[in-house]
Amino acid sequence: MKEALQFYINGEWVDPATPKTLEVINPATEEPCGTISMGSEADVDNAVAAAKAAFPAWSNTTREERIAMFEKILEVYQTRYDEIAETISTEMGAPIWLAKAAQAAMGVAHFSSTLEILKNYQFEEVRGSTQIKKEAVGVCGFITPWNWPVNQIVCKVAPALAAGCTMVLKPSEVAPLNAIILAEIFHEAGLPKGVFNLVNGDGPSVGAPLSSHKDVDMVSFTGSTRAGIMVAKAAADTVKRVAQELGGKSPNIVLEDADISAAVAGGVQGVMMNSGQSCNAPTRMFVPASKNDEVKAVAKAAAEGVKAGDPHAEGTTIGPVVSEVQFNKIQDLIQKGIDEGATLVAGGTGRPEGLNKGFYVRPTVFADVTPDMTISREEIFGPVLSILTYETEEQAIEMANDTEYGLSSYVQSGDINHAREVAGKIRAGNVHLNGAGPDVNAPFGGYKQSGNGREWGEFGFEEFLEVKAVLGYEAA
Repeated sequence: MKEALQFYINGEWVDPATPKTLEVINPATEEPCGTISMGSEADVDNAVAAAKAAFPAWSNTTREERIAMFEKILEVYQTRYDEIAETISTEMGAPIWLAKAAQAAMGVAHFSSTLEILKNYQFEEVRGSTQIKKEAVGVCGFITPWNWPVNQIVCKVAPALAAGCTMVLKPSEVAPLNAIILAEIFHEAGLPKGVFNLVNGDGPSVGAPLSSHKDVDMVSFTGSTRAGIMVAKAAADTVKRVAQELGGKSPNIVLEDADISAAVAGGVQGVMMNSGQSCNAPTRMFVPASKNDEVKAVAKAAAEGVKAGDPHAEGTTIGPVVSEVQFNKIQDLIQKGIDEGATLVAGGTGRPEGLNKGFYVRPTVFADVTPDMTISREEIFGPVLSILTYETEEQAIEMANDTEYGLSSYVQSGDINHAREVAGKIRAGNVHLNGAGPDVNAPFGGYKQSGNGREWGEFGFEEFLEVKAVLGYEAA
């Protein structure tokens, strides 16, 4: 049990304005693994005031000073690496191998990539007689989720720090303990007081006042589309910049010329990873109707090879989903798929065999899904794949784009030029060709109701910059 009853404000660990606690639940055991304090508007006010006071000095630090700070943060992060991975595994259920290889690793990746951008970025240039300056946007409010917690914190915090911004973070109250460690890392690294502040709490009590705060210049939110709409509305009255990385229902088009066995098995693995709790998971697979039977057989075998179990056990592929709320939502949607007539190829409702405790979901595959079915339209956020068939490539592309989301997408083909051609017709912020993995230097974000703005790499860095024109800077 870890007690984290204080917030990090103005370089110090401070008590909440009003005492109120929440237990953090280990989803593998359904037992508490920690306790945090829940903040209020008063705590947000204190944190924003600290960030505002720190902004003039931090935004005027030199490139070299920020580079030195990043190098120190990375050094300290490495000393806490295993603890971060263990914490993430405990509070949100990721298998320990995934927590070490990907969850904790993304923190290093984003700090490192941002450091390289900072070393070379051109903050000033002269065009004609006008100077163009790129300056820190100001005080930022960050609201982050539980599914890839360190990844989604650091891909905001790192570029904001590098740009010269100060900030207040509200991590998910479902998996908040990793953020406490990050605050400790920043403190040990010597980040000046007030530059980074942390207030735990829920959306109504902390997220809403942070989004609407008059002294917050930008709010960046990652989470559901429903909550993102609420953040945008709260931010509107103060006309602050809003960046949103929201939901997804990503299509995976398996073209006629693809290696069916490899493409389908890889697609199943892509959905199951992290127990299906990734906004960019390829949850809708489109396959040629003529190959439907072959696809079903490959998908069934792939899903049955996915082992749900104890995050620390040898051979575990996926752990539990994060909470009872998520477990119940996923169970309801699996049942909805059955009720609406999809063919259950693998998995189904209930816990996997041999697991009678913990929020474990059976790796589930539906085939013969139609575009109007609930499981084809709603983001399930669990280890559940929907397979749809198409007669023509044009129909596949049309169905792929027939969604309110547009975060990510996937194309499988035996001909890279064919894959590239189809990629150009998909309305989504990312297109992965033939199993291509993530790239921390590529922009990450969505079209349509998957959000606004981009994270990662130089595109994510520029989200935290304002553009100023100084006219008459050079003599005409």
